[in-house]
Amino acid sequence: MTTKTKVTGVQALPLNTILSGDCIDVMNSLPEGSVDLIFADPPYNLQLRGDLHRPDNSKVDAVDDHWDQFDSFAIYDKFTKEWLAAARRLLKPNGAIWVIGSYHNVFRMGAELQNQGFWILNDVVWRKSNPMPNFRGKRLTNAHETLIWASKEEASKYTFNYEALKALNEGIQMRSDWVLPICTGHERIKNADGNKAHPTQKPESLLHRVLLGTTNPGDVILDPFFGTGTTGAVAKMLGRDFIGIEREAEYRAVAEKRISNIRKFDKEALEVTQSKRSEPRVAFGVLVERGMLRPGEDLWSMNGRHKAKVRADGTLIGADAKGSIHQVGAACEGAPSCNGWTYWQFKREGKKVPIDLLRQQIRSEMRAN
Repeated sequence: MTTKTKVTGVQALPLNTILSGDCIDVMNSLPEGSVDLIFADPPYNLQLRGDLHRPDNSKVDAVDDHWDQFDSFAIYDKFTKEWLAAARRLLKPNGAIWVIGSYHNVFRMGAELQNQGFWILNDVVWRKSNPMPNFRGKRLTNAHETLIWASKEEASKYTFNYEALKALNEGIQMRSDWVLPICTGHERIKNADGNKAHPTQKPESLLHRVLLGTTNPGDVILDPFFGTGTTGAVAKMLGRDFIGIEREAEYRAVAEKRISNIRKFDKEALEVTQSKRSEPRVAFGVLVERGMLRPGEDLWSMNGRHKAKVRADGTLIGADAKGSIHQVGAACEGAPSCNGWTYWQFKREGKKVPIDLLRQQIRSEMRAN
């Protein structure tokens, strides 16, 4: 596996590495404020009572591993408090965390997130398109898990690629209920005996959506319960750096082999649709200062019915109004608001050109620098 280090203060950050050990101890050994995002899939504390069988009497391969067993809620709550505190210490001021759980533990995690000062942004229902049936017929089929997305602080300027998620959802705003299948078929990793390598392996589609929407290329993502490495695999594909923590040697071996076979997408493929709010802000007056538009020059509305004159201070004066490009445009149309950048045009060589093209030219120069 290709690894690199990032120096934070006097301590190097072990990027693209799976670290062995207890997640709390390992997190406390890493430099404070060094991680952009944490994705955590902790033990669910399922409290299973005996074996579960299908109608044909075959045994269900349920989550009964030792790492998911806690003697009491008090012990589980103490564990949750400690690992969340260690995680919060690692996050940058504008960092965020995703946690995922079932009805057994997600409410306890949600309360502790708020107790520690995290600011909950959304809860997401992952609705499984192919859930395991309830074989005993005594409860509803458990067909979903819940994710909680929270920023480190209320004032944190967390990453949210709104337009990218909207594009992923065929141009419709992404909702907080996600219909995705559980791991089956070729995606389900098997061990040497042909059994599931990990009982709670998450689908890559889930991590793709999380990382695409709430991180950027080059960000550092920590997964303190790394398992078979879904977070690392998707992070590598999407050009993000990861740090995994996993105490079980069997899972680490599977994850290392899996990630070593992953190919990172090329630079062009990593680019995503950007929110207009994330674009560099350009004032209309900058166009005047730089001589791209001259004081006294006329602008025309897109519908050709209205005209206004550019003033030296970057405002406009129309037939019945003066002010910003937005204010004068709104006055011309008798509307409460107007996007002046898409409303006004100027003339060059007898042709009308949207003023927004000049803004885009300046933005391109700003990005290049």
